[in-house]
Amino acid sequence: MANQLDKLLAHWQLSKDSQQWVLATIINTAGSSYRKAGAMMMINDLGQYFGMLSGGCLESDIMRQARRCWEDGHNRIIKYDMREEEDIAWQLGIGCGGMVEILLQPVSAKNNYLQLELLDQCLISNQNCGYVQALDTAEPNNQALPDKMQYELLQSGIQQRDEQRYFEQLLRPAYCLAVFGGGLDARPVVAMAAELGWQVLLLDPRTGYARTGYFNGALHTYRDTFEQYQHADWLQQIDAALVLTHNVKLDAQALKLLQHSQTKYVGLLGPKHRTERVLEFLKLSVEELNYPLANPVGLRLGGELPESIALSMIAEVHAYLEHSDGLSINHMLVN
Repeated sequence: MANQLDKLLAHWQLSKDSQQWVLATIINTAGSSYRKAGAMMMINDLGQYFGMLSGGCLESDIMRQARRCWEDGHNRIIKYDMREEEDIAWQLGIGCGGMVEILLQPVSAKNNYLQLELLDQCLISNQNCGYVQALDTAEPNNQALPDKMQYELLQSGIQQRDEQRYFEQLLRPAYCLAVFGGGLDARPVVAMAAELGWQVLLLDPRTGYARTGYFNGALHTYRDTFEQYQHADWLQQIDAALVLTHNVKLDAQALKLLQHSQTKYVGLLGPKHRTERVLEFLKLSVEELNYPLANPVGLRLGGELPESIALSMIAEVHAYLEHSDGLSINHMLVN
């Protein structure tokens, strides 16, 4: 199940007028909860839901509550609190022990589709967008804010303005990962990144590489020489890149192309002595690169199969982009 907002909205767009829909948004949590404030889910009158707000324990009751939104066209705020024994959360058997508060909103032409169309356009165009949901009005009153000067003023979470409460958040497009090299070991890399909901761009000019049918998770596959993409728009949209061509010359060309990008992370496969050869070919030092270079790339997860190496690389990219350290949550030592 895809949980990225752009994937949820894609499902909604297919039948936004032929089915009834509700947008469910977590607006507040306390203690332990499966997902945090800002998480969203789309629900329709066929009993389908796209996205998750819990580990599966709340969804059936959320679906039941959503039907009441279609009856009167009004917002509804529901609360599940495992801290109180009288709460319905105990009956549902929720084991997280925390509290979660959820805003349910009917989505229709009458309320301008909650401005989800504008929000969707921004995400498809790889643009950030602010999103504001009024909490104290019976009928939905949402605002999508694509203008940077507007969304930079937002503060995440529930905010009070003019005696009214609003839930504010900045929504960003899915991460974009460029993978240089379409060999067999790149297949699990592309598959894992796609499963995370990332936009994956695959680049390899060599005949017989990046073969059709082997990389179905790639959003686009580029087969020209790397230098021809110096002025490509997507170059300014990538968040991270993995260079795994297994060819010193091609690796150097990939690193050179990435000098023109806005990437926040570049991982280069191979040991450091090989990287020295790549940089010699490129005629640049590590200090002259416009991006941080991870080499050797990946976290110390163990394993030597392509799938294990792919997991190691994707995990490091994920941790870096999420500003996390990649350490064990419980600091368990493995002997």
